[in-house]
Amino acid sequence: MTHQHDTLAVGMVGHAFMGAAHSQAWRNAPRFFDLPLHPRMAAVAGRDAARVAEAATRLGWESTETSWQALVARDDIDLVDVCTPGDTHAEIAVAALEAGKHVLCEKPLANTVEEAEAMVAAAEKAAASGVRSMVGFTYRRVPAIGLARRLVAEGRLGQVHHVRAQYLQDWIVDPEAPMSWRLDKSRAGSGALGDIGAHVVDLAQFITGDTIATVSGRLETFVKERPLPAEAHTGLAGAAAGGSTERGLVTVDDAAAFLAHFRGGALGVFEATRFANGRKNAIRIEVNGSRGSLAFDFEDMNVLHFYDGDDDAATAGFRRILVTEPEHPYVAAWWPAGHLLGYEHGFTHQVVDLVTDIAAGTDPAPSFADGLQVQRVLAAVETSSNDNAWQDVPV
Repeated sequence: MTHQHDTLAVGMVGHAFMGAAHSQAWRNAPRFFDLPLHPRMAAVAGRDAARVAEAATRLGWESTETSWQALVARDDIDLVDVCTPGDTHAEIAVAALEAGKHVLCEKPLANTVEEAEAMVAAAEKAAASGVRSMVGFTYRRVPAIGLARRLVAEGRLGQVHHVRAQYLQDWIVDPEAPMSWRLDKSRAGSGALGDIGAHVVDLAQFITGDTIATVSGRLETFVKERPLPAEAHTGLAGAAAGGSTERGLVTVDDAAAFLAHFRGGALGVFEATRFANGRKNAIRIEVNGSRGSLAFDFEDMNVLHFYDGDDDAATAGFRRILVTEPEHPYVAAWWPAGHLLGYEHGFTHQVVDLVTDIAAGTDPAPSFADGLQVQRVLAAVETSSNDNAWQDVPV
């Protein structure tokens, strides 16, 4: 694939919550980082002509399409960014790869292992022709997470023994919170397990450099029915239809909890829930090793806590590292030390890494194969919950 005038023409499918976050990333990345290719926000696709036109104007896209098929077919598109619900990921991504387009696909990679396997097969075939693909586990790009991975890779924690990972939200604690596509298994694939649990599975494996081998878990749906919304909504908020008694069936899990055994020998404890009242977006991970420990909470995302077991016992303790120094991952491109980064910066860093890899002709990470591995963990947890037994995660 060639890129005229050192540009990378991007077409995005979907323009709601994730579409807005990705749009800001495509806008900001070349303004703060020296990229080898300049992303051009060529087109955005959505089913409603009026809504997609408004989104294009608001988010900074040059043109619109009312079908993803039309966007994929355009000769002037180099990369397709998939920001749609999970039930469409496989179809769009495979079609784009077969058309010779690079692909960035939101997580989880697909709704089923079988769909994810088909996506990996298409990605591997396309890679032989220089076409690249990445799955959007964006929290990998938080500087504090990057530092955590570095500390583990450098051996500062020694042999990893324990991993504790949680993703806690509360946006559907109210039983009268309305239905959305995220509560419909046919569209979302799963609930808290896939939507947010996928993130902590990926983070645990990314930070430790190890993969999960076996799991034993339980899924629970606390509220089985919910009022239908006044109108379709795609974010984490909405209103029930006024005066209506119509209700929809919730077909996904509200919460998931599971134990895990890593291939390297570590034990893991995982939790994902949308019913942790008072927790808005708490991604918590702690890793304990033979030489030290680290701890992170996304609600304080610029901080990493690190315990060095080699310190003198009289003064040893967790140190609070403010991850805003130029030496920290990604930070040098932004503000002076101590000036904090936010949620949106991870998406910008994702674009930076993807564009850099495309220009270099190298495979980006996390790959579709990485996404498939996470999908296999999710599937094993669901099977374990149904069968009440430990499940192996295929390599």
